[in-house]
This record gives sequence, structure tokens and C-alpha cells, in this order.
Amino acid sequence: MADHTPTGPIELGADMDYAEHEKTYSTFITLAKYGTLVCVALIVAMAFGFFTPAGFFSSTVLFLIICAVGGYLLRDVPTHIT
Repeated sequence: MADHTPTGPIELGADMDYAEHEKTYSTFITLAKYGTLVCVALIVAMAFGFFTPAGFFSSTVLFLIICAVGGYLLRDVPTHIT
């Protein structure tokens, strides 16, 4: 059988752009946090609107309140004093 293992130096490609990687990761985490918040708020508001006599308007107000409170709680708070 032929041996196909590389014998020369391994080509690693271009240097990593770590600043861009960290920015992309931060954006992904932010979108995941707020996307999860919107999904949970939507499910709670739909359950409130469907299973109580409150109706559409009240469930829409509840959705907005949950999004506002959740957005306030999920905001980035500095962990150190500079």
C-alpha cells in the first residue's frame, strides 16, 4: 500500500485574525441570547393569549413587557471597574 502521510512541512494556511474571530463570536452570543429571549417571550404570550380570556391585545402587551424586562436583564454589565 502507498503511504500518503506528508513528509515535508505542514501547510497551516493564513494567520488567524483573532480580533475578527472574537467579534464574530461576541455577535453570535448576543444574537443567541436575544433570539432565545424573543422565542420564550413569544411562547409565554401565546399561551397567555390562547388559554386565558385575556385575548390578543393583552398577550401582545405581555410579549412587549417580557422582551423589555428580559432585554434589560440580558444587557452587558461591566464586570470590572476601569
